[in-house]
Amino acid sequence: MTGYKVANGNGHSNGNGSTKGANGTNGHSNGHKSADYTAQENPTGNGKIQCELTHEELRALRVLNEDTYPYEVIEEIADFITKGSGMRPKIGIICGSGLGSLADIIQDPKIFEYEKIPNFPVSTVEGHAGRLVVGTLEGATVMAMQGRFHFYEGYPLAKCSMPVRVMKLCGVEYLFATNAAGGINPRFAVGDIMLMHDHVNMLGFAGNSPLQGPNDPRFGPRFPALVNSYNKDLINKAIEIGKAMGIESNIHVGVYSCLGGPNYETIAELKALRMMGVDAVGMSTVHEVITARHCDMKVFAFSLITNKCATEYSDKKDDEANHDEVMAVAKNRQKACCELVSRLIREIHMASA
Repeated sequence: MTGYKVANGNGHSNGNGSTKGANGTNGHSNGHKSADYTAQENPTGNGKIQCELTHEELRALRVLNEDTYPYEVIEEIADFITKGSGMRPKIGIICGSGLGSLADIIQDPKIFEYEKIPNFPVSTVEGHAGRLVVGTLEGATVMAMQGRFHFYEGYPLAKCSMPVRVMKLCGVEYLFATNAAGGINPRFAVGDIMLMHDHVNMLGFAGNSPLQGPNDPRFGPRFPALVNSYNKDLINKAIEIGKAMGIESNIHVGVYSCLGGPNYETIAELKALRMMGVDAVGMSTVHEVITARHCDMKVFAFSLITNKCATEYSDKKDDEANHDEVMAVAKNRQKACCELVSRLIREIHMASA
């Protein structure tokens, strides 16, 4: 018997009892989970490999190799979480880079490491812990992702936003999506919070959507409308909360755009985005919002402005964005972000009580 490994469909036998992925590493590709199994040469001598895989292993490989997740698989993931936590959350939170502390304030938490959730991807980015937390916050039952999945990690958009559908089947009605973003609007300062009221879907301009492929009407319609993607009532409540917190001057309402990354933007790209009316830019959130609205979830989203985007040519290194700066600003402003989210969740819980 010889041990073989397949990694996300990119594995191939190299003839010496191991498998190399497309990136040349043994059994790993783009941070995806891999599956071990045993194989033996076919006794007929025709050179084919006969694999001894359990039904569960075959199914897991198939799911991880696909760009989309069938309804039944997402339902199984949701059942795993609700049964393991004993809760059906009403509010889902996606924590952006450096904002994982949003999940740390959840009370009586039930914690699920991504790698231990069946058929779940793993997060590979610094500042994303890679775990799902279910518990209570301000009286409401919530679930929070400490770490999201990005297009630049090698995941297709449908897989990046798959957890939103898991949230839906867990019982979530409201999605809170947060991110760290670069401020294009010259009025924005580092540390400000931009409440998203619209977005420009640059990946969609290129023909890439989390809703590509066959539509399952159990999630939503084939052609969902997005003109009111961001809940106006929640935006207005967040503005009032900001006033009560004394940070009114640091809160703005604006338009966000998602680019593919992982590189930061060029000066020309930033100028073009500003001409299109974009106030802040990042590498996430939009496809999650599209998926949430497709399955009729109410959405509230905000960007923490972690750097000012350079829109003029300069030789200064200080004008260049970097991930360390993003993480440092997020850490300094996490208290305000946590309080804003907590107060807004309290408003939702009190209104539904």
